[in-house]
Amino acid sequence: MYPVDLPHVDDTDLTLASEQYFSSLESRPSGCNEWLELSETFKVGITANNVKWLRLFEDGQPDFAVVALHLPDDPTKVVALYLHEKWWPVDDLLRTSSKSRQGLMLVQSTLERVIVFLLSQVVERCPQEEVLFSLHPRKENCKLLWSDGQAVGFYTTKHKGSLCDSWGSRCYLLPVLDTLLVRRSWRRRGLGLQMLEDFCSSFSTEEFVGVSSPLSPNMAAVCRRFLQQHEEHRERLYEVEAPGGWSQRRNIWLNIHLGRYSLSVKEDGHAQHEEK
Repeated sequence: MYPVDLPHVDDTDLTLASEQYFSSLESRPSGCNEWLELSETFKVGITANNVKWLRLFEDGQPDFAVVALHLPDDPTKVVALYLHEKWWPVDDLLRTSSKSRQGLMLVQSTLERVIVFLLSQVVERCPQEEVLFSLHPRKENCKLLWSDGQAVGFYTTKHKGSLCDSWGSRCYLLPVLDTLLVRRSWRRRGLGLQMLEDFCSSFSTEEFVGVSSPLSPNMAAVCRRFLQQHEEHRERLYEVEAPGGWSQRRNIWLNIHLGRYSLSVKEDGHAQHEEK
């Protein structure tokens, strides 16, 4: 079984376990190393020098953080997390042994939120590259996309009436697809289109829905393909800046025809996180 399939553990317990492990690691005698085998030919030594804390959410008290193992010569390359009292390689954290996990599923458990964090902050990060997205709020509305026993993408949603940020009182005036990601190895299979279709159908009773601004070339291309196939959404789908008043909306289909987007030929990928 993989971590996401194990019995539910809340974020407080996970953080406490990480604190206890980190404390024991710091008190170990010099030279008393632990090793994590990542493959038949590659293992990483576990010391206080290559273990660091990762904060998973942008908000919330107390903080939810776990310890992560990175390569000794590259602090940005996270290879494992300490969960359920053991080290788990990142690849295993993104897998499931449950056949019921298939397609788009609402994120509900703490470990599912850990997976969203890994996808947005760790897995798709190239060397010397900034992370794709800002940290998501603790209770962000989100769906994970599962295929062949692994998490291959996700999208997050700002519901109508939800706060635009944690320090103001403005609320979204329409549902907004805020972030969307498909793992590089799974792109060009129509998965971005699948998630956009799911988002729009999830709010079928709303007159208007939005996609967070700015649209990346990949996301603009996904929107174009979607609107070519679904004429009924052409007057409904808008690029939106928070909170989404009429002065903060731009009709995506109109802007495509006006040539205001740089369109990627891949028609898949990730949408940019709205800057807060």
